Amino acid sequence: MGEEQNTGELKKNYEVSVDTYGGKVHVEWNPEAAVTPLGQLPFFINFIKVSGLYDAFIEECPLQYGSSNAPTKENVLGTLLLSVLAGQRRYAHITAIRSDGVNPELLGMTKVVSEDSARRALKGMDEQRGIEWLEAQLSRVTRQALSIGSWILDVDTTVKCLYGKQEGAVVGYNPIKPGRPCHSYHSYFMANTRLSLTVEVNAGNHSTSHHVAPGLWQLIESLPENKRPTFIRADVAFGVEPILAEAEARGIHYLSKLRLTSNVKRLIKKLFNAEGWVDAGYGFSGTEAVLQLSGWSKSRRVVVIRRELKGEIALVDGNAPEQLNFAFIETIDKVKRYEYAVLVTSMQDEILTIAQHYRDRADMENCLDELKNQWGWGGYTTHDIKRCRIISRIVALIYDWWSIFVRLANPTKHHEAITSRPLLLHAVAKQTKHAGQTSITITSTHARAGDVQAVLITLAAFLKKLKTYAEHLNTAEKMKIIITCAFRLILQKPPAQPFYFALMPGAFDT
Repeated sequence: MGEEQNTGELKKNYEVSVDTYGGKVHVEWNPEAAVTPLGQLPFFINFIKVSGLYDAFIEECPLQYGSSNAPTKENVLGTLLLSVLAGQRRYAHITAIRSDGVNPELLGMTKVVSEDSARRALKGMDEQRGIEWLEAQLSRVTRQALSIGSWILDVDTTVKCLYGKQEGAVVGYNPIKPGRPCHSYHSYFMANTRLSLTVEVNAGNHSTSHHVAPGLWQLIESLPENKRPTFIRADVAFGVEPILAEAEARGIHYLSKLRLTSNVKRLIKKLFNAEGWVDAGYGFSGTEAVLQLSGWSKSRRVVVIRRELKGEIALVDGNAPEQLNFAFIETIDKVKRYEYAVLVTSMQDEILTIAQHYRDRADMENCLDELKNQWGWGGYTTHDIKRCRIISRIVALIYDWWSIFVRLANPTKHHEAITSRPLLLHAVAKQTKHAGQTSITITSTHARAGDVQAVLITLAAFLKKLKTYAEHLNTAEKMKIIITCAFRLILQKPPAQPFYFALMPGAFDT
Protein backbone atom coordinates (compact mmCIF):
# COMPACT_ATOMS: atom_id res chain seq x y z
CA MET A 1 0.00 0.00 0.00
CA GLY A 2 3.00 2.26 0.29
CA GLU A 3 3.53 4.85 2.98
CA GLU A 4 0.36 6.35 4.35
CA GLN A 5 0.19 10.11 4.21
CA ASN A 6 0.13 11.85 7.56
CA THR A 7 -3.00 14.02 7.63
CA GLY A 8 -2.77 14.77 11.33
CA GLU A 9 -0.07 17.47 11.26
CA LEU A 10 -0.89 20.60 13.21
CA LYS A 11 -1.32 23.80 11.27
CA LYS A 12 0.70 26.50 13.00
CA ASN A 13 -1.30 29.52 14.20
CA TYR A 14 -4.48 28.14 12.64
CA GLU A 15 -7.46 29.86 14.22
CA VAL A 16 -11.00 28.61 14.82
CA SER A 17 -13.95 30.48 16.29
CA VAL A 18 -16.23 28.63 18.69
CA ASP A 19 -19.38 29.73 20.52
CA THR A 20 -19.43 29.29 24.30
CA TYR A 21 -21.61 30.50 27.15
CA GLY A 22 -18.97 33.11 27.77
CA GLY A 23 -19.25 34.40 24.24
CA LYS A 24 -17.35 33.75 21.04
CA VAL A 25 -13.80 32.47 21.59
CA HIS A 26 -10.96 32.37 19.07
CA VAL A 27 -8.84 29.23 19.40
CA GLU A 28 -5.48 28.69 17.74
CA TRP A 29 -2.79 26.01 17.82
CA ASN A 30 0.93 26.53 18.34
CA PRO A 31 2.73 23.17 18.14
CA GLU A 32 6.17 24.74 18.68
CA ALA A 33 5.46 26.44 22.00
CA ALA A 34 7.75 25.41 24.87
CA VAL A 35 5.04 24.28 27.29
CA THR A 36 4.45 21.19 29.44
CA PRO A 37 1.65 19.78 31.61
CA LEU A 38 4.30 18.52 34.07
CA GLY A 39 5.32 22.01 35.05
CA GLN A 40 6.72 21.22 38.50
CA LEU A 41 8.95 18.37 37.29
CA PRO A 42 12.07 20.64 37.30
CA PHE A 43 12.11 20.37 41.11
CA PHE A 44 12.25 16.58 40.90
CA ILE A 45 14.95 16.81 38.22
CA ASN A 46 16.89 19.04 40.59
CA PHE A 47 16.60 16.33 43.25
CA ILE A 48 17.88 13.45 41.09
CA LYS A 49 20.71 15.64 39.71
CA VAL A 50 21.99 16.96 43.05
CA SER A 51 21.81 13.50 44.61
CA GLY A 52 23.75 11.97 41.71
CA LEU A 53 21.14 9.26 41.20
CA TYR A 54 20.27 10.10 37.60
CA ASP A 55 23.88 10.45 36.43
CA ALA A 56 24.66 6.95 37.73
CA PHE A 57 21.44 5.63 36.19
CA ILE A 58 22.52 6.87 32.75
CA GLU A 59 26.26 6.16 32.91
CA GLU A 60 25.98 2.57 34.15
CA CYS A 61 23.22 1.53 31.74
CA PRO A 62 24.41 -1.36 29.54
CA LEU A 63 22.35 -0.19 26.56
CA GLN A 64 24.52 -0.13 23.43
CA TYR A 65 23.83 0.67 19.79
CA GLY A 66 25.89 -0.04 16.71
CA SER A 67 24.24 2.53 14.42
CA SER A 68 25.03 6.23 14.42
CA ASN A 69 21.35 6.93 13.74
CA ALA A 70 20.18 5.09 16.87
CA PRO A 71 18.79 7.09 19.81
CA THR A 72 21.06 7.88 22.73
CA LYS A 73 20.83 6.35 26.19
CA GLU A 74 19.82 9.75 27.55
CA ASN A 75 16.85 9.93 25.18
CA VAL A 76 15.66 6.35 25.79
CA LEU A 77 15.98 6.36 29.57
CA GLY A 78 14.67 9.93 29.85
CA THR A 79 11.61 8.95 27.81
CA LEU A 80 10.91 5.99 30.11
CA LEU A 81 11.36 8.25 33.16
CA LEU A 82 8.86 10.79 31.83
CA SER A 83 6.41 8.04 30.89
CA VAL A 84 6.51 6.37 34.31
CA LEU A 85 6.29 9.66 36.19
CA ALA A 86 3.29 10.71 34.10
CA GLY A 87 1.45 7.62 35.33
CA GLN A 88 1.41 5.82 31.99
CA ARG A 89 1.00 2.04 31.79
CA ARG A 90 1.71 1.20 28.15
CA TYR A 91 4.51 1.93 25.71
CA ALA A 92 1.87 3.28 23.33
CA HIS A 93 1.09 6.05 25.83
CA ILE A 94 4.55 7.57 25.20
CA THR A 95 2.98 9.36 22.23
CA ALA A 96 1.17 11.63 24.71
CA ILE A 97 4.42 13.14 26.03
CA ARG A 98 6.34 13.51 22.75
CA SER A 99 5.33 17.17 22.40
CA ASP A 100 6.65 18.18 25.83
CA GLY A 101 8.70 21.29 25.03
CA VAL A 102 10.30 21.80 28.44
CA ASN A 103 11.29 18.75 30.47
CA PRO A 104 13.25 16.69 27.90
CA GLU A 105 15.85 19.44 27.62
CA LEU A 106 16.08 19.69 31.41
CA LEU A 107 16.87 15.95 31.52
CA GLY A 108 19.70 16.36 29.00
CA MET A 109 17.62 14.87 26.17
CA THR A 110 17.46 16.00 22.57
CA LYS A 111 14.05 14.44 21.94
CA VAL A 112 11.44 12.03 23.30
CA VAL A 113 11.83 8.72 21.46
CA SER A 114 8.93 6.81 19.97
CA GLU A 115 7.24 3.87 21.64
CA ASP A 116 8.89 1.49 19.17
CA SER A 117 12.35 2.85 20.00
CA ALA A 118 11.68 2.33 23.71
CA ARG A 119 10.54 -1.26 23.13
CA ARG A 120 13.51 -2.07 20.87
CA ALA A 121 15.97 -0.58 23.35
CA LEU A 122 14.87 -2.89 26.16
CA LYS A 123 14.63 -5.84 23.78
CA GLY A 124 18.22 -5.36 22.64
CA MET A 125 19.57 -5.08 26.20
CA ASP A 126 21.25 -8.15 27.68
CA GLU A 127 18.90 -9.40 30.40
CA GLN A 128 21.52 -10.33 32.99
CA ARG A 129 23.48 -7.11 32.56
CA GLY A 130 20.27 -5.09 32.63
CA ILE A 131 19.10 -6.69 35.87
CA GLU A 132 22.53 -6.21 37.49
CA TRP A 133 22.48 -2.55 36.44
CA LEU A 134 19.05 -1.93 37.95
CA GLU A 135 19.79 -3.90 41.12
CA ALA A 136 22.80 -1.61 41.62
CA GLN A 137 20.58 1.48 41.17
CA LEU A 138 17.99 0.16 43.66
CA SER A 139 20.79 -0.64 46.09
CA ARG A 140 22.16 2.88 45.75
CA VAL A 141 18.80 4.27 46.85
CA THR A 142 17.84 1.85 49.62
CA ARG A 143 21.08 0.70 51.26
CA GLN A 144 21.57 4.03 53.02
CA ALA A 145 18.12 3.70 54.59
CA LEU A 146 18.93 0.16 55.74
CA SER A 147 22.07 1.32 57.54
CA ILE A 148 20.42 4.01 59.67
CA GLY A 149 18.51 1.73 62.06
CA SER A 150 16.64 -1.53 62.54
CA TRP A 151 14.11 -2.37 59.86
CA ILE A 152 11.57 -5.00 58.79
CA LEU A 153 11.59 -6.88 55.49
CA ASP A 154 8.12 -7.39 54.02
CA VAL A 155 7.85 -10.19 51.47
CA ASP A 156 4.85 -10.92 49.29
CA THR A 157 3.76 -12.06 45.84
CA THR A 158 1.27 -10.30 43.62
CA VAL A 159 -0.07 -11.16 40.17
CA LYS A 160 -0.28 -9.19 36.95
CA CYS A 161 -3.14 -10.36 34.72
CA LEU A 162 -2.26 -10.92 31.06
CA TYR A 163 -4.56 -10.95 28.06
CA GLY A 164 -2.37 -12.18 25.22
CA LYS A 165 0.20 -14.83 24.37
CA GLN A 166 3.06 -13.50 26.47
CA GLU A 167 6.00 -15.59 27.59
CA GLY A 168 5.31 -16.86 31.11
CA ALA A 169 1.57 -16.23 30.82
CA VAL A 170 0.52 -19.26 32.85
CA VAL A 171 -2.59 -19.88 34.92
CA GLY A 172 -1.61 -19.83 38.57
CA TYR A 173 -2.87 -18.41 41.85
CA ASN A 174 -5.07 -15.50 40.87
CA PRO A 175 -7.61 -14.55 43.55
CA ILE A 176 -9.06 -11.65 41.56
CA LYS A 177 -9.57 -13.38 38.19
CA PRO A 178 -9.30 -17.14 38.66
CA GLY A 179 -8.26 -18.94 35.49
CA ARG A 180 -6.69 -15.84 33.97
CA PRO A 181 -3.02 -16.25 32.84
CA CYS A 182 -0.69 -13.96 34.72
CA HIS A 183 2.84 -13.08 35.74
CA SER A 184 3.95 -13.47 39.35
CA TYR A 185 5.73 -10.48 40.93
CA HIS A 186 7.92 -11.40 43.92
CA SER A 187 8.16 -8.18 45.90
CA TYR A 188 10.40 -7.03 48.75
CA PHE A 189 9.83 -3.82 50.72
CA MET A 190 11.39 -1.97 53.63
CA ALA A 191 8.48 -1.60 56.04
CA ASN A 192 7.22 1.87 57.03
CA THR A 193 9.36 3.67 54.45
CA ARG A 194 7.53 1.88 51.61
CA LEU A 195 10.77 1.65 49.65
CA SER A 196 10.96 -1.19 47.14
CA LEU A 197 14.17 -3.19 47.57
CA THR A 198 13.70 -5.24 44.41
CA VAL A 199 11.14 -7.18 42.39
CA GLU A 200 11.30 -10.40 40.39
CA VAL A 201 8.95 -11.28 37.53
CA ASN A 202 8.21 -14.97 36.99
CA ALA A 203 5.63 -17.16 35.31
CA GLY A 204 2.15 -17.10 36.79
CA ASN A 205 2.45 -20.52 38.44
CA HIS A 206 5.66 -19.54 40.29
CA SER A 207 3.95 -17.79 43.17
CA THR A 208 4.64 -20.09 46.12
CA SER A 209 7.27 -19.60 48.81
CA HIS A 210 9.31 -22.33 47.12
CA HIS A 211 9.76 -20.07 44.09
CA VAL A 212 10.28 -16.90 46.16
CA ALA A 213 12.91 -18.42 48.46
CA PRO A 214 15.96 -18.23 46.11
CA GLY A 215 15.46 -14.50 45.52
CA LEU A 216 14.72 -13.86 49.19
CA TRP A 217 17.92 -15.48 50.44
CA GLN A 218 19.95 -13.91 47.65
CA LEU A 219 18.70 -10.50 48.79
CA ILE A 220 19.52 -11.28 52.43
CA GLU A 221 23.00 -12.55 51.60
CA SER A 222 23.76 -9.47 49.51
CA LEU A 223 23.39 -7.31 52.62
CA PRO A 224 26.17 -6.83 55.17
CA GLU A 225 25.48 -8.20 58.64
CA ASN A 226 24.77 -4.74 60.07
CA LYS A 227 22.19 -3.96 57.37
CA ARG A 228 20.11 -7.12 57.51
CA PRO A 229 16.47 -6.92 58.67
CA THR A 230 15.44 -7.37 62.27
CA PHE A 231 12.85 -9.87 61.08
CA ILE A 232 11.08 -11.08 57.95
CA ARG A 233 7.31 -10.59 57.78
CA ALA A 234 5.08 -12.52 55.38
CA ASP A 235 1.68 -14.17 54.94
CA VAL A 236 0.54 -17.79 55.21
CA ALA A 237 2.51 -18.91 52.15
CA PHE A 238 5.76 -18.39 54.07
CA GLY A 239 4.85 -20.13 57.33
CA VAL A 240 6.44 -23.37 56.09
CA GLU A 241 9.46 -25.37 57.18
CA PRO A 242 11.89 -24.44 54.35
CA ILE A 243 11.46 -20.69 54.97
CA LEU A 244 11.44 -20.88 58.77
CA ALA A 245 14.45 -23.20 58.93
CA GLU A 246 16.51 -21.07 56.55
CA ALA A 247 15.73 -17.93 58.56
CA GLU A 248 16.79 -19.66 61.77
CA ALA A 249 20.01 -20.86 60.15
CA ARG A 250 20.84 -17.27 59.20
CA GLY A 251 19.95 -15.89 62.62
CA ILE A 252 17.06 -13.77 61.28
CA HIS A 253 13.78 -13.58 63.14
CA TYR A 254 10.52 -14.19 61.32
CA LEU A 255 6.80 -13.51 61.70
CA SER A 256 4.29 -15.31 59.53
CA LYS A 257 0.71 -16.44 59.61
CA LEU A 258 -0.18 -20.15 59.62
CA ARG A 259 -2.84 -21.85 57.57
CA LEU A 260 -5.73 -23.20 59.63
CA THR A 261 -4.88 -26.86 59.10
CA SER A 262 -6.35 -29.62 61.25
CA ASN A 263 -3.46 -29.50 63.74
CA VAL A 264 -3.68 -25.73 64.03
CA LYS A 265 -7.45 -25.96 64.61
CA ARG A 266 -6.79 -28.60 67.27
CA LEU A 267 -4.52 -26.12 69.07
CA ILE A 268 -7.19 -23.39 68.87
CA LYS A 269 -9.74 -25.77 70.37
CA LYS A 270 -7.34 -26.67 73.16
CA LEU A 271 -6.67 -23.04 74.05
CA PHE A 272 -10.26 -21.82 73.76
CA ASN A 273 -11.12 -22.04 77.48
CA ALA A 274 -7.55 -21.83 78.74
CA GLU A 275 -6.42 -19.04 81.03
CA GLY A 276 -3.86 -16.46 79.99
CA TRP A 277 -5.68 -14.61 77.22
CA VAL A 278 -4.43 -11.01 77.17
CA ASP A 279 -5.25 -7.86 75.25
CA ALA A 280 -3.81 -7.93 71.70
CA GLY A 281 -5.17 -4.57 70.55
CA TYR A 282 -8.07 -3.52 68.31
CA GLY A 283 -10.55 -5.79 70.05
CA PHE A 284 -8.33 -8.88 69.78
CA SER A 285 -7.16 -11.02 72.65
CA GLY A 286 -4.22 -13.37 72.43
CA THR A 287 -2.34 -16.21 74.02
CA GLU A 288 0.73 -18.20 73.12
CA ALA A 289 1.82 -21.82 72.91
CA VAL A 290 4.52 -24.08 71.53
CA LEU A 291 3.58 -26.07 68.44
CA GLN A 292 5.27 -28.60 66.19
CA LEU A 293 3.40 -29.35 63.01
CA SER A 294 3.99 -32.41 60.88
CA GLY A 295 6.80 -31.51 58.51
CA TRP A 296 8.42 -29.14 60.98
CA SER A 297 11.89 -30.07 62.22
CA LYS A 298 11.31 -28.51 65.62
CA SER A 299 8.66 -26.96 67.85
CA ARG A 300 8.16 -23.22 67.51
CA ARG A 301 6.43 -20.40 69.33
CA VAL A 302 2.96 -19.53 68.05
CA VAL A 303 0.69 -16.67 69.04
CA VAL A 304 -3.07 -17.22 68.77
CA ILE A 305 -5.23 -14.12 68.50
CA ARG A 306 -9.00 -13.96 68.31
CA ARG A 307 -11.77 -11.37 68.16
CA GLU A 308 -15.42 -11.87 68.95
CA LEU A 309 -17.79 -11.24 66.07
CA LYS A 310 -20.76 -9.05 66.79
CA GLY A 311 -24.16 -9.05 65.12
CA GLU A 312 -25.69 -11.52 62.69
CA ILE A 313 -23.68 -13.66 60.28
CA ALA A 314 -24.46 -13.67 56.56
CA LEU A 315 -23.44 -16.62 54.39
CA VAL A 316 -23.02 -16.44 50.60
CA ASP A 317 -22.59 -19.53 48.43
CA GLY A 318 -19.69 -18.74 46.09
CA ASN A 319 -20.03 -22.03 44.23
CA ALA A 320 -23.09 -20.81 42.33
CA PRO A 321 -22.21 -17.39 40.86
CA GLU A 322 -25.17 -17.41 38.48
CA GLN A 323 -27.63 -17.96 41.34
CA LEU A 324 -26.84 -15.94 44.46
CA ASN A 325 -27.69 -17.93 47.60
CA PHE A 326 -27.68 -15.58 50.55
CA ALA A 327 -28.78 -16.42 54.08
CA PHE A 328 -28.50 -15.10 57.63
CA ILE A 329 -27.64 -17.36 60.55
CA GLU A 330 -29.39 -16.46 63.74
CA THR A 331 -27.99 -17.71 67.02
CA ILE A 332 -29.01 -17.38 70.62
CA ASP A 333 -27.40 -14.58 72.62
CA LYS A 334 -25.17 -16.91 74.64
CA VAL A 335 -23.44 -18.29 71.55
CA LYS A 336 -20.17 -16.48 70.85
CA ARG A 337 -18.54 -16.29 67.44
CA TYR A 338 -14.82 -15.61 66.93
CA GLU A 339 -12.37 -15.01 64.13
CA TYR A 340 -8.92 -16.48 64.65
CA ALA A 341 -5.39 -16.05 63.40
CA VAL A 342 -2.34 -18.07 64.38
CA LEU A 343 1.10 -16.49 64.01
CA VAL A 344 4.42 -18.28 64.13
CA THR A 345 7.44 -16.28 65.22
CA SER A 346 10.94 -16.63 66.60
CA MET A 347 10.72 -13.32 68.47
CA GLN A 348 10.11 -13.18 72.20
CA ASP A 349 8.17 -9.91 72.28
CA GLU A 350 4.91 -9.67 74.18
CA ILE A 351 1.70 -10.74 72.48
CA LEU A 352 0.41 -7.21 71.90
CA THR A 353 3.62 -6.27 70.07
CA ILE A 354 3.57 -9.42 67.92
CA ALA A 355 -0.07 -8.85 66.95
CA GLN A 356 0.58 -5.22 66.08
CA HIS A 357 3.62 -6.14 63.99
CA TYR A 358 1.49 -8.42 61.86
CA ARG A 359 -1.32 -5.88 61.54
CA ASP A 360 1.25 -3.38 60.26
CA ARG A 361 1.96 -5.76 57.40
CA ALA A 362 -1.23 -4.47 55.76
CA ASP A 363 0.78 -1.46 54.61
CA MET A 364 2.57 -3.68 52.11
CA GLU A 365 -0.75 -4.37 50.41
CA ASN A 366 -1.01 -0.61 49.91
CA CYS A 367 2.43 -0.59 48.27
CA LEU A 368 1.45 -3.34 45.85
CA ASP A 369 -1.84 -1.63 45.04
CA GLU A 370 -0.07 1.68 44.37
CA LEU A 371 2.62 0.16 42.16
CA LYS A 372 0.13 -1.90 40.13
CA ASN A 373 -2.64 0.67 39.72
CA GLN A 374 -0.89 4.06 39.96
CA TRP A 375 2.52 3.19 38.52
CA GLY A 376 3.48 0.70 35.83
CA TRP A 377 3.54 -2.77 37.39
CA GLY A 378 0.13 -3.49 35.93
CA GLY A 379 1.22 -2.53 32.42
CA TYR A 380 4.19 -2.14 30.06
CA THR A 381 3.48 -5.66 28.78
CA THR A 382 5.54 -7.25 25.99
CA HIS A 383 5.56 -10.69 24.38
CA ASP A 384 8.87 -11.62 26.02
CA ILE A 385 9.29 -11.78 29.78
CA LYS A 386 12.78 -10.24 29.65
CA ARG A 387 11.50 -6.72 29.04
CA CYS A 388 8.87 -7.18 31.76
CA ARG A 389 11.66 -8.00 34.22
CA ILE A 390 13.65 -4.93 33.22
CA ILE A 391 10.78 -2.42 33.14
CA SER A 392 9.38 -3.66 36.47
CA ARG A 393 12.69 -2.75 38.14
CA ILE A 394 12.80 0.60 36.33
CA VAL A 395 9.32 1.37 37.65
CA ALA A 396 10.34 0.31 41.18
CA LEU A 397 13.43 2.54 40.98
CA ILE A 398 11.52 5.61 39.82
CA TYR A 399 8.85 4.87 42.45
CA ASP A 400 11.60 4.92 45.11
CA TRP A 401 13.03 8.18 43.79
CA TRP A 402 9.60 9.81 43.83
CA SER A 403 8.77 8.43 47.30
CA ILE A 404 11.94 9.94 48.76
CA PHE A 405 11.31 13.25 46.98
CA VAL A 406 7.76 13.44 48.35
CA ARG A 407 9.00 12.48 51.82
CA LEU A 408 11.41 15.43 51.66
CA ALA A 409 8.44 17.64 50.86
CA ASN A 410 6.32 16.17 53.66
CA PRO A 411 8.08 13.78 56.09
CA THR A 412 4.94 13.17 58.14
CA LYS A 413 3.43 10.50 55.87
CA HIS A 414 3.60 8.70 52.53
CA HIS A 415 1.57 10.31 49.74
CA GLU A 416 0.43 7.89 47.05
CA ALA A 417 0.93 8.92 43.44
CA ILE A 418 -2.76 9.66 42.96
CA THR A 419 -2.32 12.46 45.51
CA SER A 420 1.32 13.49 45.14
CA ARG A 421 1.36 13.90 41.35
CA PRO A 422 -1.37 16.58 41.28
CA LEU A 423 0.33 18.28 44.22
CA LEU A 424 4.00 18.24 43.23
CA LEU A 425 4.10 17.42 39.52
CA HIS A 426 1.09 18.53 37.52
CA ALA A 427 0.99 22.20 36.51
CA VAL A 428 1.08 24.11 33.25
CA ALA A 429 4.50 25.63 32.58
CA LYS A 430 5.86 27.83 29.80
CA GLN A 431 9.55 28.16 29.05
CA THR A 432 11.13 31.36 27.76
CA LYS A 433 14.75 32.15 26.88
CA HIS A 434 16.30 35.60 26.87
CA ALA A 435 19.88 36.81 27.07
CA GLY A 436 21.20 33.34 27.69
CA GLN A 437 18.87 32.71 30.62
CA THR A 438 16.07 30.14 30.73
CA SER A 439 12.91 30.90 32.71
CA ILE A 440 9.93 28.68 33.43
CA THR A 441 6.58 30.18 34.39
CA ILE A 442 4.34 27.76 36.32
CA THR A 443 0.58 27.99 36.57
CA SER A 444 -0.96 25.45 38.95
CA THR A 445 -4.69 24.79 39.01
CA HIS A 446 -4.54 22.92 42.32
CA ALA A 447 -6.51 24.40 45.23
CA ARG A 448 -3.40 24.17 47.42
CA ALA A 449 -1.07 25.81 44.94
CA GLY A 450 0.19 28.25 47.58
CA ASP A 451 1.17 25.48 49.97
CA VAL A 452 2.85 23.54 47.16
CA GLN A 453 4.81 26.62 46.11
CA ALA A 454 6.09 27.17 49.65
CA VAL A 455 7.17 23.56 50.00
CA LEU A 456 8.95 23.43 46.63
CA ILE A 457 10.79 26.68 47.36
CA THR A 458 12.03 25.26 50.67
CA LEU A 459 12.96 21.97 49.00
CA ALA A 460 14.96 23.82 46.34
CA ALA A 461 16.77 25.73 49.10
CA PHE A 462 17.65 22.48 50.86
CA LEU A 463 19.06 20.93 47.67
CA LYS A 464 21.04 24.10 46.97
CA LYS A 465 22.49 23.99 50.46
CA LEU A 466 23.26 20.29 50.07
CA LYS A 467 25.03 20.93 46.77
CA THR A 468 27.13 23.68 48.35
CA TYR A 469 28.15 21.98 51.58
CA ALA A 470 28.34 18.39 50.33
CA GLU A 471 30.05 19.02 47.00
CA HIS A 472 32.96 16.76 47.99
CA LEU A 473 30.68 13.86 48.99
CA ASN A 474 29.91 10.91 46.73
CA THR A 475 26.41 9.72 45.84
CA ALA A 476 26.18 7.28 48.76
CA GLU A 477 27.09 9.97 51.29
CA LYS A 478 24.64 12.42 49.75
CA MET A 479 21.92 9.79 49.84
CA LYS A 480 22.57 9.19 53.53
CA ILE A 481 21.92 12.87 54.20
CA ILE A 482 18.78 12.87 52.05
CA ILE A 483 17.43 9.65 53.58
CA THR A 484 18.05 10.92 57.11
CA CYS A 485 16.11 14.11 56.38
CA ALA A 486 13.29 12.46 54.44
CA PHE A 487 12.61 9.69 56.98
CA ARG A 488 13.69 11.44 60.16
CA LEU A 489 10.27 11.03 61.79
CA ILE A 490 10.22 7.27 61.09
CA LEU A 491 13.84 6.54 61.88
CA GLN A 492 13.76 8.80 64.94
CA LYS A 493 17.40 9.68 64.45
CA PRO A 494 18.08 13.43 64.63
CA PRO A 495 20.47 14.97 62.08
CA ALA A 496 24.12 14.88 63.11
CA GLN A 497 25.40 17.78 60.96
CA PRO A 498 24.42 21.48 60.87
CA PHE A 499 23.12 21.27 57.29
CA TYR A 500 20.82 18.39 58.18
CA PHE A 501 18.33 21.07 59.14
CA ALA A 502 14.60 20.52 59.56
CA LEU A 503 13.74 21.52 56.02
CA MET A 504 10.02 21.25 55.48
CA PRO A 505 7.17 23.17 57.12
CA GLY A 506 4.03 21.16 57.69
CA ALA A 507 2.29 22.63 54.68
CA PHE A 508 0.35 19.45 53.89
CA ASP A 509 -0.58 18.57 57.47
CA THR A 510 -4.30 17.99 57.88
